[in-house]
Amino acid sequence: MKITNKKIASKKSSVAWLQRQAADPYVARAQKDGYRARAAYKLIEMNEKFKFLRNGQVVVDLGAAPGSWSQYIARTYPKSRVFAMDLLEISPIVGVETYQGDFTSDAALRWLEDKLELQPDEIGAGTADVIVSDMAPNTVGHKKTDHIRQMVLLEYALDFVLRALKPGGTFVCKSFTGGTTQDLLKQIKGHFESVHHIKPPSSRKDSVEMFIVALGFRG
Repeated sequence: MKITNKKIASKKSSVAWLQRQAADPYVARAQKDGYRARAAYKLIEMNEKFKFLRNGQVVVDLGAAPGSWSQYIARTYPKSRVFAMDLLEISPIVGVETYQGDFTSDAALRWLEDKLELQPDEIGAGTADVIVSDMAPNTVGHKKTDHIRQMVLLEYALDFVLRALKPGGTFVCKSFTGGTTQDLLKQIKGHFESVHHIKPPSSRKDSVEMFIVALGFRG
């Protein structure tokens, strides 16, 4: 792959990223299948393994941009209602309602509460069948710091899940490898029938990301 942009070509990290993209079979597959990002296959693989998505569900997609997870859900389960949110803009997707904003802000939470018809702070009366989160902080390259930032995001997500998920529902979220992950897993296990900590085949081997799949919400 020849890089003609001189500014990009001068940066070794940019060159390495572009070369990795060019050699990545999941990137080619995403282009062929019409997905916005290779990340779609992480959700596809987790759903094929645990079968938590079905037609007619209410699904919330956090950290959704550019939207490949929502694309897959809306395309494969067209009778479902999908609500997607991210700090970055999400180009329109048929069958998906989107919101650009900070999930941790009051305004974003109000949007989700309105869409899900939730009562503020009401526990155990959720209306969402599935909540998926690919949220991740802007990393600084310091493993411990990046891990802590990710755990803070997950704590926000879990707090929302406890209010928004209906009994029997599913929570899928990205995590980073690190010591505090076990503490979070323990919290999640207290609210779900079964919890799995996995790395889908499409997740790059050199990535520190893992995914938590929590099934059978008990409240």
